[in-house]
Amino acid sequence: MAWLVLVTAGLVEIIYMAALEKSNTFTRPLWTAVFVVGVVISMAGVAYAIRSIPLGTAYAVWVGIGAVGTAIYGILYLREPAGLARLGCIFLILIGVVGLNLLHNTAGAEAH
Repeated sequence: MAWLVLVTAGLVEIIYMAALEKSNTFTRPLWTAVFVVGVVISMAGVAYAIRSIPLGTAYAVWVGIGAVGTAIYGILYLREPAGLARLGCIFLILIGVVGLNLLHNTAGAEAH
């Protein structure tokens, strides 16, 4: 359950970052409200997840989902550049998140 909540919190991070852009520096009340509510929901999800997922792993997964998702949103909807180097960096973030996720299970066994 914690992983589902964490992934959902990461997806909400994408939504609130899109709302931040649409808020036009907090001058549009509806988008500002979506941003604030999204931040609260996302943080609550991370707080719930770290009850059973190590903090470093949970944070990396949450930030990774948000960073990759927000970058893809920017490319697809805001016409931000999608050059090979940029896509490669997004891929590296994904590899890092997957690696931390896989290693968090083995690191606990090594420490004991």
